[in-house]
Amino acid sequence: MLPWLLFRTARRAVLGSVETELCDLKSIKESCHNFCTATSKAVTYKELKNLLNSKNIMLIDVRETWEILEYGKIPGSVNIPLNEVSEALQMNPRDFKEKYHEVKPSKSDSLVFSCLAGRRSKKALDTAISLGFHRAQHYAGGWKEWETYEFSENKKGN
Repeated sequence: MLPWLLFRTARRAVLGSVETELCDLKSIKESCHNFCTATSKAVTYKELKNLLNSKNIMLIDVRETWEILEYGKIPGSVNIPLNEVSEALQMNPRDFKEKYHEVKPSKSDSLVFSCLAGRRSKKALDTAISLGFHRAQHYAGGWKEWETYEFSENKKGN
């Protein structure tokens, strides 16, 4: 009887720890799946115009400040250079407001990142998603596309 009791106790302990490990692996797999399949949606010029008109997004231009001063910016955008994005999104709200003169976005807010042509905005998007900003998107056309559309629209208006 004693060997059988020891066997059952040992079996229960081993199976219990294996079951726990399997549950942990399943949790890791689901987290990875959710992270890897998160939509990294790129918005079009028209979608961005509509989002800006709705005033339901924060548009973050991740170019360097000198680029914005030299070339211009999309109206309503906030300049947070790419090398500051991670730190900025983790700042406390008071420090964010003081540095960027805007209310810090929450993780549930809609963010759109832009740059010159879409490369840096995609990097910023990846950073934001890794920090839990799952409603973030990026404008792949960037300033180059925006300027082209705006110039042609203004030309048509004249």
